Amino acid sequence: MQGTAQHPGRPQAAHGAARRQRRGATGSPLAAAGGVGRSPTLTKMKIDIVTIFPRMVGAFLSEGVIARAAERGLLDLAVHDLRRYAADRRGTVDDVPYGGGPGMVMKPEPFVRAVEDVRARRGTPAAVVLTSPQGTLLTHDEALRLSRLDHIVLLCGRYEGIDERVREQVATEELSIGDYVVAGGELPAMVVVEAVARQLPGVVGDAESVRSDSFARRLLDWPHYTRPAELDGLRVPDVLMSGNHAEIHRWRKRSALRRTLERRPEMLEQSQLDEEEREILRELRGSHQTRKAGA
Repeated sequence: MQGTAQHPGRPQAAHGAARRQRRGATGSPLAAAGGVGRSPTLTKMKIDIVTIFPRMVGAFLSEGVIARAAERGLLDLAVHDLRRYAADRRGTVDDVPYGGGPGMVMKPEPFVRAVEDVRARRGTPAAVVLTSPQGTLLTHDEALRLSRLDHIVLLCGRYEGIDERVREQVATEELSIGDYVVAGGELPAMVVVEAVARQLPGVVGDAESVRSDSFARRLLDWPHYTRPAELDGLRVPDVLMSGNHAEIHRWRKRSALRRTLERRPEMLEQSQLDEEEREILRELRGSHQTRKAGA
């Protein structure tokens, strides 16, 4: 992982350089300003994060699966301190809002300069993503889409909000991690990095664990157990200790389907089920209807 980026002499803002991303007829995003998508043979992905808290983001990137992926050359990560792109020595990146109101608004020029610096020194990104409660909801499909790009930039906001011109001129898209508010864009950016990176070949050691992720197949996960076999009267299901792999496989399928039916039934409309799973689901739905009728 690269260290916090230093910018050379604060380049002048190029207000027309980054245009809002457009989607093609297939729904695939067309890269802004000549950015390109990930080649099928490309193994390394660039991710740049622009923030006023580079140490916070750097600490996250220096641990776990993300750090290991960077060490193995699968990710090229860089964190950029937004304050270094401010116009004054104090590193001012916010100002009072036009029209009045509470809080401060993040200024557009530092973001423009930061992205221009990334473009000059690390290449044109395929996407510039602003983390925002107003953005498209981050889902498995969105993470998979972003993982197919060769280079993305994540912009982290703070305070009351970001000047709208950042959305209009710098960001190519906006992403939200849910219908709630956190203090800034750093945590959402970290979620995006983790969700996207684990889709890259080789980042997660066991590729099967990625293919069987809950939202990859539109099913919630089955219950997991480890030793001890009993804890305060709660036993591990006997089937898991039976050694009968066919029965264990069927138990896991049934448990995942039951959990999804009870907690997230809407996911089943798009789930990818085999014939055995469809049969199990019919049984579960029949039992579910019987219980409701008898309630």
